[in-house]
Amino acid sequence: MKSLRRRVRKQGGTRRRKLRGGTYTKNVLGGRLHPCSSSSEKTTGFFRDGTCSTGPTDTGTHVVCAVMTDEFLQFTKSKGNDLMTATPGFPGLKAGDKWCLCALRWREAFKEGKAPPVILESTHESALQYIPLKTLMAHAY
Repeated sequence: MKSLRRRVRKQGGTRRRKLRGGTYTKNVLGGRLHPCSSSSEKTTGFFRDGTCSTGPTDTGTHVVCAVMTDEFLQFTKSKGNDLMTATPGFPGLKAGDKWCLCALRWREAFKEGKAPPVILESTHESALQYIPLKTLMAHAY
């Protein structure tokens, strides 16, 4: 157990669970965190590894795996975060793309009726610090 705690600290505080000799990061349902995007898609995540994992340097808490909608993309652009326009290092998004969103931005969109659907198995458990599970489940993809 001490060994697992040391590994968790080294990994930036992301909680991991032991599973048959390995470790995994939990999703909002309590299971293994699944990838949000694959290598054949636009690679998402704060660490650009395809998962919505997080750590202490992720000040935006990019942990909600969502399927983009035109409505959400227009909403977030109106708030100053244009996710549609490609820039160096960022591919630009369109409706149907899967992307790890900041938990607070998703919650803000939810409050305004513009939240995109969520892939629960790919949404990091830390999203629950900002959004109730019941709310996320009601917006499940």
